[in-house]
Amino acid sequence: MVIGCGMTSCQDYLDKSPEATVNKEDAFKDFRNFQGFVEEIYNCIPDKEKCNYCTSWNWGDDELFNSLGNAHMTNQVDLGNFRNWYSNGQTWLMTSTNDPRSTNSFNHSLWGHAWYCIRKCNIGLANLDKMVGTEDERNLIAGQLYFFRAWWHFEMMTYWGGLPYIDQVLDATQELTLPRLSYQECADKAAEDFRRAADLLPIDWDDTNAGQATVGRNQLRINKIMALGYLGKNYLWAGSPLMKNGAQLGGSQTYNYDEEYCHKSAEAFGELLALVEGGQTQYALAEFNYSNVYDHEKAAGATTCYSDIFYTRRQNWQVPGSVEAIFRGPSGSDGGADGNNSNWNMSKLWGPKVASLVEHDVIIHLPTANLVEMYGMSNGLPLDDPNSGFDPTHPFKNRDPRFYHDIVFDGFHYVLAEDKLNDAQKPYAYLNLSSGGGDMRSDDMGSRTGYFFQKLVPHTCNVGDKEYDWGSALHTYLPYMRLADIYLMYAEACAATGGASAKSSNFGKTALDAINTIRNRCGAGEVADSYAADRNKFMDEIRRERAVELSMEGFRFNDLQRWLLLTESPYNEKYAVEFDRLEDDNFYRNNDPAEARVANYRHKLLVKRVFGTKHYWFPLPDDDVYLYPEFPQNPGWE
Repeated sequence: MVIGCGMTSCQDYLDKSPEATVNKEDAFKDFRNFQGFVEEIYNCIPDKEKCNYCTSWNWGDDELFNSLGNAHMTNQVDLGNFRNWYSNGQTWLMTSTNDPRSTNSFNHSLWGHAWYCIRKCNIGLANLDKMVGTEDERNLIAGQLYFFRAWWHFEMMTYWGGLPYIDQVLDATQELTLPRLSYQECADKAAEDFRRAADLLPIDWDDTNAGQATVGRNQLRINKIMALGYLGKNYLWAGSPLMKNGAQLGGSQTYNYDEEYCHKSAEAFGELLALVEGGQTQYALAEFNYSNVYDHEKAAGATTCYSDIFYTRRQNWQVPGSVEAIFRGPSGSDGGADGNNSNWNMSKLWGPKVASLVEHDVIIHLPTANLVEMYGMSNGLPLDDPNSGFDPTHPFKNRDPRFYHDIVFDGFHYVLAEDKLNDAQKPYAYLNLSSGGGDMRSDDMGSRTGYFFQKLVPHTCNVGDKEYDWGSALHTYLPYMRLADIYLMYAEACAATGGASAKSSNFGKTALDAINTIRNRCGAGEVADSYAADRNKFMDEIRRERAVELSMEGFRFNDLQRWLLLTESPYNEKYAVEFDRLEDDNFYRNNDPAEARVANYRHKLLVKRVFGTKHYWFPLPDDDVYLYPEFPQNPGWE
């Protein structure tokens, strides 16, 4: 916390070359130089999916690595070894190197930069009066600094709980005595900063005088919508069952929210959504409209594309996000370091390694059967509803449309360019993921769970289709916040205070309307009346919707944590799917694999986590808790 923040070379990573610097005498003298000081903070935002060659960021019941990835954080969390976050070196929480001036995503992590950036925010705010400029320019600088001070605190709080909230420049020589605050005390301070930021910042920098110098390149700059989004999220997290009731076993308090915090959350989200639906912002839901959903080829009439939220291809290295991403960090749009990290690293972590069908490292991110089962039916009902129409002899038929976009299942045509495969690879162009699938179902080079995943990286990233080759200009980036998440958090905040019919005072849609907005976008059925009528069942549907819409985006662990479900069955278990094929190989070449018949469809338990109350919070690094008595370790990790 007492590491000094240098002011000798602050780079403007969003619109100037990395060589551009300002010295400490000039850092605060005018808007341009002050903005250069601020933009080093943007550069420090970790890229969850590209902070290492084989990074890990999904630690709920949603993901399982193949057996060759057992050293990675996903498996270490399964073992209860939460200390591994700061010794693994392969997660966005802590990488082996942290350099705020580096433009390589390998050099940025949350804990590695948070205290540095918070100090930088406080230094900037303390020197705001030195800037010669307009009131609007001063507001832009202050708004960014207030936002980032709160954001770095908030991101740390989600994993480590309440912390000292640093809102002043600490002298490196002074004795440390700042106590750890409770989660809600910390959230109150973050809320003040997010609110200040929302009141100071514009909706779009392109509409400001100061933003004219960088028109068209302002998408990542902190604005009112980002601040309102995090204000609402901060309040919702503070009002969640864990933060209200404390860490405990049994899950009996999972529906027990702090309604005052949830009301504040709903109001913040309502303010945001009213602006969006009133056409006053640059944000909208991307279209889910495909001519071929399996291959992520958008329909001819579609103007935006759902897949573009997560990756772009053949678009000249366009940064992903489309019209839906709200908060992102910088990611190279010129095929530079981050472009290469998309190509060489991220793109090769999702498909089978059998016969080198997908090249490079032998690590595979696999969706669990738990996650896949949360994708309901096309009529909107969960699979276990007696009226859903789910048929275990046709388990892949009539599912939520997002199932076909995200999930690679049995019979899937994985390699389209079969003529590019060698003789050893050709038998695997169509995947056999049944129990009799042989090495394609192996624990090491195939799928342990019976599924692969292609939401964040297309299945055509394989040795035949070569979508990860340089010519495809594949660029991946996972947004921290997008509009669909706002709708779902709004629905949860409203439902926590009044059920499906509840709404904020400043936005016309109810909690039910909000969740149906997301389902209608992709053509999934709306929430059934029987679920809307029951407050707890409706909350379960919101939670299932979050699992599906935000699948593998890094939110599931924190959701289970704040809902007091991390320790509870079935959320502490990971399953595979098992079944026998009834169709011959030719069926899959000539028919939609969703139509295939199977027998003996069942689940197999692969992992059962044994967690205690201490696992609701990550441990702090031992070296840090020895700094001074008022900064203690989290309970159970002493």
